[in-house]
Amino acid sequence: MTRLQGCGTALVTPFTPDNAVDETALRALVRWQIDEGMGFLVPCGSTGEAQTMTPAERERVVTIVVEEAAGRVPVMAGATSNDTAVAVAEARRMSRLGVSCILTATPYYNKPTAEGLFRHFSAIADASERPICLYNIPGRAGVNLRPATALRLAEHPNVIGIKESSGDLAQIRALLYARPERFSVLSGDDWLALPVIALGGDGLISVAGNEAPRFVSDLVRFALRGELDTARALDRRLSSLMDANFVETNPAPVKAALHRMGRIHNVLRLPLVPATETCELAVSEALALLGIRPAAEPAREPAHASR
Repeated sequence: MTRLQGCGTALVTPFTPDNAVDETALRALVRWQIDEGMGFLVPCGSTGEAQTMTPAERERVVTIVVEEAAGRVPVMAGATSNDTAVAVAEARRMSRLGVSCILTATPYYNKPTAEGLFRHFSAIADASERPICLYNIPGRAGVNLRPATALRLAEHPNVIGIKESSGDLAQIRALLYARPERFSVLSGDDWLALPVIALGGDGLISVAGNEAPRFVSDLVRFALRGELDTARALDRRLSSLMDANFVETNPAPVKAALHRMGRIHNVLRLPLVPATETCELAVSEALALLGIRPAAEPAREPAHASR
């Protein structure tokens, strides 16, 4: 995976009713994602509730995703900790599981300085046997990886891109205009995918791709082709789902939706809890606008742009 481009899904981790990893549901989810046209898969990120899983569980989840992908699409495994030594060890372990790339997020809670962030990510890049993609998510981490530091890290030969979830289009634009050509910039927010790509970005790591992979992958595909009218039409259709997915903390709304679709149990690990009825209603209405019906209702083929 020498160039990060296209659309990938930040996969949820299905759990059984007794709170174990649901391997059967995970395998089915991966196969469906690939069949629906998703370009790559990202297990064990924040959407995957990675921080509530043991190291052994995270390795098992990534192993399953790699097995089911079977080389058809790249796998970008999450490896994040606010302890640099732990993040280094995790990146090394994930590198040996057959993944194409490592996604590693800004360390949470510690609030390191710019120099601390630079040294943290440099240590991971030095240790990883696979290329790494930085992940800037200040809303969860409490610290912002600003363009000046990201660009310093872009000089590292093992750092190939960034998932940008700052929600700050001005910051992302500054990064896009100054980056080296080999350094990819992916939107980490569904709602910003179209403007980021229009500014020269390389794609999206999506939450909504869990529920509507074909719609989201088509949106990114058309945007990257420069077919912006078609991409805008898809963005408009997806906007209600993009909003509903964050009525409450991700991934509670997404898991509620996938449960309604009959794909997973609606189980999260504390401190996250299942979505409220109000949130579930918002998600259900958003799915209905896309023609995605609950598993108990007769399904109809959703209308979407041709691929």
